[in-house]
Amino acid sequence: MSDHSHLLRYLKKQHVLSVCASAEGELWCANCFYLFDEKRMAFWLMSDTQTRHGELMLRNARVAGTINGQPKRVALLRGVQYQGNIHLSDDAQALTAYQRRFPVAKKVVAPLWQLKISELKMTDNTLGFGSKIIWQRE
Repeated sequence: MSDHSHLLRYLKKQHVLSVCASAEGELWCANCFYLFDEKRMAFWLMSDTQTRHGELMLRNARVAGTINGQPKRVALLRGVQYQGNIHLSDDAQALTAYQRRFPVAKKVVAPLWQLKISELKMTDNTLGFGSKIIWQRE
């Protein structure tokens, strides 16, 4: 499927991603609230640099992860796998947008990260069993 609008709508509706980080043979995953930035094809998230995954992301910016719901029926299964590069950001406009989506973030003392997506692969059984939508940064 070449139309990415279905994939983009899904990413805008969801709000939690898993992020998997690694460095020097060490691996760790975490779940984070995210804001999807369609214009930049990026996710924005907040996480402390002192967490296990934060420390790994500082050492190696290359990350991967998933975004999915928890359907009980296989026919309703849909989710996204992604990979990209993550870095700390001081983008005030992105922080304001993130805090608007997640008001509790105004009380959190943690840095903002930008995860620039390099590849997305959505599997969506609601479009037909095993249907895939793939996007890659040029």
